[in-house]
Amino acid sequence: MDNQASSKGAQDQHCRLDKWLWAARFFKTRSIAADAVDGGKVRVDGIRAKNAKEVKIGMRIGIKHKDMEIEVTVTGLSNVRRGAPDAALLYAETPESKEKQAALKITREHDFAARERGAGRPTKRQLRDIKKFTGMKF
Repeated sequence: MDNQASSKGAQDQHCRLDKWLWAARFFKTRSIAADAVDGGKVRVDGIRAKNAKEVKIGMRIGIKHKDMEIEVTVTGLSNVRRGAPDAALLYAETPESKEKQAALKITREHDFAARERGAGRPTKRQLRDIKKFTGMKF
């Protein structure tokens, strides 16, 4: 039993990049994380990496996923996916990344809020008026 406990501690000393991304909850599955690494969406210390790259404490990892672009510093290693509070202990977001996230949040809010009335698809009433005016049947 002690052998398993000691080997488990030693196992967390070495961690593959795709496993770490999955354990840190940046991706839902390990295969999605591996695809992101293969696709060049993940950079380690500014350089494109491979799935088997060994993650070490202190490395800077940049991740592009959907509309998120985040840069983190590795503060812990894990090969096991745990709850979100435990996963948050594996990394620290850089101050530059936090500023970017705040700026993106502000621009996203303005994108959805501004829309002129009547823009987009015509209403049912407008469609009836269009039919009357043009004499067309839809």
